[in-house]
Amino acid sequence: MIIKKLQLSNFRNYEGLTMEFSEGVNLLYGDNAKGKTNILEAVFMIATTKSIRGSKDKDMIRFGQDEAHICAFVEKGGIPHKMDIHLRRNKKKGLAVDGIPVKKSAEFLGLLHGIAFSPDDLSMMKEGPELRRRFMDLELCQTDPLYVSNLAAYNRVLAERNDLLKQISVKPSLKDTLPVWDSQLIDFGSYLIRARRKFIEKLAPIVEEKHRMLSGDKETLKIAYEPDCAEGQFGIRLAEFSDRDLALRFTSVGPHRDDMSLFINGNNVRLYGSQGQQRTAALSLKFAEIELVKHVIRESPILLLDDVLSELDRSRQLQLLSEMQDVQTIVTCTGMEEFVACRPEGNTIFAVDGNGVKRV
Repeated sequence: MIIKKLQLSNFRNYEGLTMEFSEGVNLLYGDNAKGKTNILEAVFMIATTKSIRGSKDKDMIRFGQDEAHICAFVEKGGIPHKMDIHLRRNKKKGLAVDGIPVKKSAEFLGLLHGIAFSPDDLSMMKEGPELRRRFMDLELCQTDPLYVSNLAAYNRVLAERNDLLKQISVKPSLKDTLPVWDSQLIDFGSYLIRARRKFIEKLAPIVEEKHRMLSGDKETLKIAYEPDCAEGQFGIRLAEFSDRDLALRFTSVGPHRDDMSLFINGNNVRLYGSQGQQRTAALSLKFAEIELVKHVIRESPILLLDDVLSELDRSRQLQLLSEMQDVQTIVTCTGMEEFVACRPEGNTIFAVDGNGVKRV
């Protein structure tokens, strides 16, 4: 699985851009704020239909324009495909595969699998649960088409229920319609809980193995899924907290409040891990994610590294670079010399200067 060519039109700072990637390591170097991450974001959009930064679609459209276009020529299992994403400022994004429009993201996902590693992944170890939920969702959306539809439906029903809770405070008679939304929320939410549990169960032994390798057998890393509602208990909890939801005017229980915890030698990494331990745990998680995707799809995903080498010490840099073997990789950095010193051969290098991209 590789991306061979990328074309951008009015995406972020690029009025027009065409890039051809090699199957090995592709290095994008240049000063900050020149557009390196924007290229990674476009590739990540093709893989996930989501921004690597969590941005809204309209925020990725070039200033002064109403639409942006991302086109990627990819190859999976030796079969070439063309993938298109049209971003519109006031409309839903448009998706197409091989020139044929698709209505659902589930029909688009799966042709390209991208795993991104950025400074946000280091933050994931020490901040609130939102980034950890996003980690689970992004991976599951690429490997489970049913998860995509259930997640989208859950978020839609959750928004409708929260809106209804606000309306009930003004018009109490609307309370009779609440069970209709509760039933849907339970159905879609229960699927999310089951899928996340199974995902973490598969990921856990790989994370432990990778961390033992990274720590030289000095530490044991455990990962645990922490659902806000135990599997099979979502409906009970929703009914139990119904009065509180009415008072707060939002849904206070459900998988939108789930978390994932990591423990090194029994200690919670977020609360008690040193900066070095948090970074090693983040690397272990990313290495495990690569391994799991390889197992699920029987191919190597594309690895996207956004300025993380500067965040790691020399030892962790070398460990990360070793994971690039047989994986198409796109790397951004400001210091090309440091990267080339670590990996002197087999690099395709692009200079990014804000006006465009030049293959060196």
